[in-house]
Amino acid sequence: MANISESPYTISYPEIIAVAPEDGTEVELIERFDCTGGAMWVGHHYIKSPLVRSARVVGSTQRFMLKPGCVDLKLEGSYFPAGISAVELNDSEIGISYLGMGGGGVGASVCRASAKGVLRAETDPSGGGKIAGTRLWLPRMERVIIGIDDTDTSEEGATWTLAHNISKAVEDEHSRYLSHTIVQLFPVPYRTKNCVALACEFATDRPEQLIDSFQKLVEKYTLSDETGLAVFRGFDPSPLEEYGKSVKAGEVTMADLEKIRKYLDIRIEGRGIIGASAAIPYYTRYEEALSI
Repeated sequence: MANISESPYTISYPEIIAVAPEDGTEVELIERFDCTGGAMWVGHHYIKSPLVRSARVVGSTQRFMLKPGCVDLKLEGSYFPAGISAVELNDSEIGISYLGMGGGGVGASVCRASAKGVLRAETDPSGGGKIAGTRLWLPRMERVIIGIDDTDTSEEGATWTLAHNISKAVEDEHSRYLSHTIVQLFPVPYRTKNCVALACEFATDRPEQLIDSFQKLVEKYTLSDETGLAVFRGFDPSPLEEYGKSVKAGEVTMADLEKIRKYLDIRIEGRGIIGASAAIPYYTRYEEALSI
């Protein structure tokens, strides 16, 4: 039986990550959790914070879309017991301030201050009926989404497993693997079988190193001469959305790719680049991604 006597009334978030666009107008805060009830409670209440634009669960992460600023939270037990009170950015770091009362204060303070990814934190004493919080600083990271398609053949291989294994292999303290999305494409005649592509999402402060490492492993392990590998660097890949819809709706050609090439860093340009590029805007949009 595990010993919990050292800290029976606290838990530690496994990891907290923050990404922001170059202009610093918004922040996506990504919190990995292993206590589902706590995460659902947080999502329900934190969305009431004036700085929180949206909240959603993606796998074992809770994602908050935030706007920079500092506010005075009008906390009220049961109705609004915890939230985010400040969002700050500089060139290399993102600061997040949490505040809560009672158990919400425990979560807003010590539970987050000890998470992986936190550079430093200023934390209040918490527990019982106290109001407590923490101001923590995270590395400022950017989003990178890598699209990949056509690494297998009719005899062997599976692109979705290769993409996941490579994503785990390239992950380090500078590049965090966030999500893996299988995207159903229109079943063209020359497909291997199911005609899907992959979008793998990362948060990173060393994008070139991440992309180069990913490319080298794809080139090492691909079984196909038609592999496609495309990279989107940026906060929001919505400029690729119409192209993605067209690839899910019917057969397109390499000429159609020219309309979106300027948004992408194309690393491997076999026939699979059509699907690899189309997968990118569907990252974490699982229901849409899987529909034809």
